[in-house]
Amino acid sequence: MEETSIRDFELQDFDGLSEVWSLTNLGNPQRGDNLDIILQSISMGGKMLVAVNADDRVIGTSWMTFDGRRIHLHHFGVHPDYQRKGIGKLLVKESLQFVKQKGYQVKLEVHQSNIAAINLYKQFGFTFLGDYDVYIIRDLSSIG
Repeated sequence: MEETSIRDFELQDFDGLSEVWSLTNLGNPQRGDNLDIILQSISMGGKMLVAVNADDRVIGTSWMTFDGRRIHLHHFGVHPDYQRKGIGKLLVKESLQFVKQKGYQVKLEVHQSNIAAINLYKQFGFTFLGDYDVYIIRDLSSIG
């Protein structure tokens, strides 16, 4: 595996992080995925980790938000050119160290067709919560 390190997100990482999210269908502005929200979530006790290669290029992300009750792990992904090289495992390990340090349960959502991600999460002890459907309102103007 090429030299990879995991570190905390820095402001100059945003463009690279956005590229990974775009290539992996993890985030977009419609979803409220922007620099201000990232910084706000970090200030509220969350954490954004990035995996970077030897050139300090962002090749993976793990965003953990904290709601006062649980850590939510999301926007977890690896650039397609770097997948299946152990980077996901490194990111999960580092993410779970943050979770353990915080002392709260961790929860994530994963698309049922993403078998590789499901298998990765199961390796680290995540279990299927049940037959829940997830609903969201993104367009706040639709609220009467």
